Amino acid sequence: MQPTDGGHGMEQLVRKCGTGRNGPEGGGAVVAGSAAYDMGSEEISLARGFVRDFLSDARLLRGVDVPARAQEVAQLVVSELATNVCKYAPGPCLLDLEVNGSMLDITMWDSGSVLPSALHADPARAGQHGLEIVLAVCQSFEVRREPVGKRMRVQISLLDGPDGDPAGHSPW
Repeated sequence: MQPTDGGHGMEQLVRKCGTGRNGPEGGGAVVAGSAAYDMGSEEISLARGFVRDFLSDARLLRGVDVPARAQEVAQLVVSELATNVCKYAPGPCLLDLEVNGSMLDITMWDSGSVLPSALHADPARAGQHGLEIVLAVCQSFEVRREPVGKRMRVQISLLDGPDGDPAGHSPW
């Protein structure tokens, strides 16, 4: 299943919400986009591409400042979240992206009811580090059960500090 852009490309999918006034994070108008997948392993790259195209269009069409670091981190996070869906909740998956001021919100819904949890650090363990990676690079993480499945939401800062790391608060 391809992203649900109605065959009209990213310009149709990316929509500007609100009036263009500063959002709650101090930036400009909200820019949002969504895609749906029948998440199999071959669709992880489609989800990454959707993030890349969404952020590129947000930059080009809406003037959103998206540092290279944020674009790379967003693709990594979506890849890790989508991989979890493939492994533990294959089937339908919804991906919502929203730039609101200086933050990128990434929300992924899947039909699995089991909530993810990070494993204890174990240098001998091969694999199963996805959630640890997500927690290390995001400014916030939340997961909640839905009437069907679960919804995970992360935030990534679109601001770079002087050293190239994300600017702003990070709970980690």
